[in-house]
Amino acid sequence: MQIKEITDAIEQYAPLRLQEEWDNAGIQVGDPEAQVTGVLLCTDATEAVVAEAIERGYNLVISHHPLIFRGLKKIMGRTSVERAVAMAIKHDITIYSAHTNMDSAWQGVSFHMAGKIGMTNVEFLDANAVEPYGAQGSTTAGCGVVGDIEPAPASEVLKRVKQAFEVGAVRYSGDGNRMVSRVALCGGAGGFLLDKAVAAGAQLYVTADMRYHDFLDNSQRIVVADIGHYESEHYTKEIFLEIIQKKSPTFAVAFAKNETNQVNYL
Repeated sequence: MQIKEITDAIEQYAPLRLQEEWDNAGIQVGDPEAQVTGVLLCTDATEAVVAEAIERGYNLVISHHPLIFRGLKKIMGRTSVERAVAMAIKHDITIYSAHTNMDSAWQGVSFHMAGKIGMTNVEFLDANAVEPYGAQGSTTAGCGVVGDIEPAPASEVLKRVKQAFEVGAVRYSGDGNRMVSRVALCGGAGGFLLDKAVAAGAQLYVTADMRYHDFLDNSQRIVVADIGHYESEHYTKEIFLEIIQKKSPTFAVAFAKNETNQVNYL
């Protein structure tokens, strides 16, 4: 199987045209015509992950966050990104990323988050009409999701979220005793959707990278929870796994063992 057959399957699920203008999803390094020897799945294609792919004999790394994001003018091994790119080129490793296109796709990142905590009646929080795409024939794309959950105090729902996403510490504002039956979620930095979450009737909004004033200005309207950027998105690799296994059930594919959250908690 050629690398492009796998990346094409991902792009059928989450077309590159769904990505934001500032993003850099798609092939970062490598040859899409090469025959696949194995696939390593991760959130970030770090030096350690590329080294693991080499050790395993896998020549395709699929990440959520793009390895090359701000652009490279030189590759001299001065930064971790330069070293990862050089290592991949030297060992014929292809690196592919599905970022905001996977965030925006129907049944993408935020939908997967919702499934982790048992939400029902899940829909886009901020939807946009698009041309039909993917095996599901979806005609919508968007940001974040909102849905229903078995009623419980916000503090209890957040404990469930903390366990489900392996969160070191949850930052939140608002009344922890507030009853929650409707939840909004957005993987990654989702502060821009706060007003949408309130308008959708959510009592709790779970996302990452919230600013102090996001908490302060909204604590009376909605319980706002920041679970960390990596934590909110690190299960995206399960979506990749499902797509690849549907394409080829017996193919060599694995989650990276050498991947770690770059943010630590004391």
